[in-house]
Amino acid sequence: MDLLHASLSTILTVPLLAQQTAFLLDGATGILLGVVISCLLIATGAGQILRRQPDSSVNPAIVQAFIRRVRAWWLMTAILAVTFTIPSPVATVILFFLISFWALREFITLTPTRLGDHRTLFWVFFVLTPAQYVLVAMGQSQYELFSILIPVYGFLFIAARIAVAGDYKRFLERIAKIQAGLYICVYSLSYAPALLYLTDWTDPEYSTKSTAGLLFYFLLVAQLSDLLHFVCSRLLGKNVIAPNINASRTWEGFFAGTGVTAVVGAMLSLTGATPFNPWQSAVMSIVIAVMGAAGSMAMSAIKRDRGVQDYGTLVEGHAGVLDRIDAICFAAPVFFHLTRYYFTTAGG
Repeated sequence: MDLLHASLSTILTVPLLAQQTAFLLDGATGILLGVVISCLLIATGAGQILRRQPDSSVNPAIVQAFIRRVRAWWLMTAILAVTFTIPSPVATVILFFLISFWALREFITLTPTRLGDHRTLFWVFFVLTPAQYVLVAMGQSQYELFSILIPVYGFLFIAARIAVAGDYKRFLERIAKIQAGLYICVYSLSYAPALLYLTDWTDPEYSTKSTAGLLFYFLLVAQLSDLLHFVCSRLLGKNVIAPNINASRTWEGFFAGTGVTAVVGAMLSLTGATPFNPWQSAVMSIVIAVMGAAGSMAMSAIKRDRGVQDYGTLVEGHAGVLDRIDAICFAAPVFFHLTRYYFTTAGG
């Protein structure tokens, strides 16, 4: 824990992070938050009604899974709402740093390492991970370094550090496991809070607004698509995508869930929390849904390979942190780069 505190201190003491920015929850983001809370209230009520009707045609297992996911949404919404009211995006960056730290811990726990890897893992957890989020919090001025720190310098360092330890047994396998965990849990996820620092060079009006709405929109669509893929697969599914990987995901559920996500995404654009018009928001929602589904399948494959059902038990009744953010991890980099491209060349 002392090392974790040291990592947090590193983030907080970087001089550039001391600069306070106007980051109070703006009107458009507030509207989006109000819509989400209203939907959660309706979903909570619907879940309780279905649970109290034992003769309902809906499978009780689906109802329980739905209720658990709604509870997770309440927690996510509450935490984000609190961090968004703090007049600096650093609070949100720290939140995602902690999520990355715990998710990486879950990942490494499922991928046994040898004694010679422990010092490498020290560098991964307490140097590379906080350094990535420090660069994120420095804003777009450090975009070039932020985008290559882990996949270039970090990966090369991991290979060299394990080699120096002198243990060559399963060398490639050990390198790949650590690199995969760092890439998915830290590098990919860090693109989510990086959305807070994007600047719209093509729309001066939007560039003066808070980008909290953009991050909230992304997280909402990513989690919604994951829920819709699950529910639609249970209700409509017949053809399983990959039976040996995830028997609960079907092609019917994938297409139906993605379609509904696109419609909801188009409607969310009307809140003004994002710079996208309805059709652009629908396209972005499809991209998020597709990448989120890919993330869920890939992370399920890792769990099957390790012979476990879930990555952890931190979230009571709903598996581990990594089980909840797998879709976000895969969708965040793609959404970030598409949005950055939109802001720099394709917008307006």
